[in-house]
Amino acid sequence: MIKLDHIFALYMFKYYTPQQANKILPDIKNKLNLLLRLKEHILVLQEELNRTVNLDNLKYYIEKKQELNKSIADLYKGIEEIESLGVIIKSLDEGLLDFPSKRFDEDVWLCWKMGEGEVKFWHGKDEGFAGRKPLPISDESLR
Repeated sequence: MIKLDHIFALYMFKYYTPQQANKILPDIKNKLNLLLRLKEHILVLQEELNRTVNLDNLKYYIEKKQELNKSIADLYKGIEEIESLGVIIKSLDEGLLDFPSKRFDEDVWLCWKMGEGEVKFWHGKDEGFAGRKPLPISDESLR
């Protein structure tokens, strides 16, 4: 029997400062790039599978289907790996990530989008990308 406390122990929750988020960002960017390439591979495999469904080669179809299943499982494992750090993937397609943080006594998100050099924005927990606000150069309120 699986115990819930064991499952929750696999997932880390922590609040990030902008400095802590930027420190792990290079590793997360690499993982995110791998996930995006894997997603593209999955799309190619799905197209191949759709083309082979009417072929007489059942063996080839089954092999492609198994390759697709493994790739999808790998994609979810990669997402889980990033999110186990407490970092939330808001949009894989847009490369949009949120890091939990505190601003004074309020829970907020530090926000990063692919293409940005570092975490430079934050937004309230109930706001989305449109509510992003720039981080001050020295923001002691975020911890």
